[in-house]
Amino acid sequence: MRRRWLPERLRVPCYVVIGLIAAMPAWAAFSRSAFAADNTPPEGFTALFNGKDLTGWKGLVGNPVTRAKMTAEELAKAQEEADRRMREHWRVEDGVLIFDGKGDNLCTQKDYGDFELWVDWKILPQGDSGIYLRGSPQVQIWDPANHPEGSGGLYNNQKHPSKPSRCADRPVGEWNTFRIRMVGERVSVWLNGELVVDNVVMENYWERDKPIYPTGSIELQNHGNTLYFKNIYVKELSPDDKPTP
Repeated sequence: MRRRWLPERLRVPCYVVIGLIAAMPAWAAFSRSAFAADNTPPEGFTALFNGKDLTGWKGLVGNPVTRAKMTAEELAKAQEEADRRMREHWRVEDGVLIFDGKGDNLCTQKDYGDFELWVDWKILPQGDSGIYLRGSPQVQIWDPANHPEGSGGLYNNQKHPSKPSRCADRPVGEWNTFRIRMVGERVSVWLNGELVVDNVVMENYWERDKPIYPTGSIELQNHGNTLYFKNIYVKELSPDDKPTP
């Protein structure tokens, strides 16, 4: 049987093919959500957003310091008002969580210690937002046209690195994916599959003389812009868990 050879310009060296195959598992592990229905968590993860309503979320009351000073009755009353405001400014449309640019942060009802978080986000031009970890700011989100260092940095750090190692943002108006891993005081951030923050200590914004709180809510930050979120998944970790590629 006569063999048919590809033209020279269409041939791919075998080492390129082998390299692509070797790289596939890590890429696939990170991108599994892209091949599943939106808001359907991958194995081992829990969906924080069900794609239908605000179940599992609450409005923001003050900050960890001011909340600690409230009585149970004061906190309950303040939470009731915060939840009312939340429902005025956060809504769900077509499986997407949308913020209208007014109001306050959206907070998980549950507190988390060590965890891995995946979240897809999208902003508009001049957009500015972030992800609070353990109730503390923040993994930064913003328009790289104004901030060429890009998103993903631990913006409020003063002693430890606050900027990402590279800009991995997609164009404004397109969906981006964070993978955020927090164990102890240290945070790693992948943006669109690229490691941009590598095991950096996250500082306590609210009380600079103390380490980051051991637990707290995950929050989607209000910063006066229209924001979009979906595919928000969390996996709780033990301090002994080791990061995967």
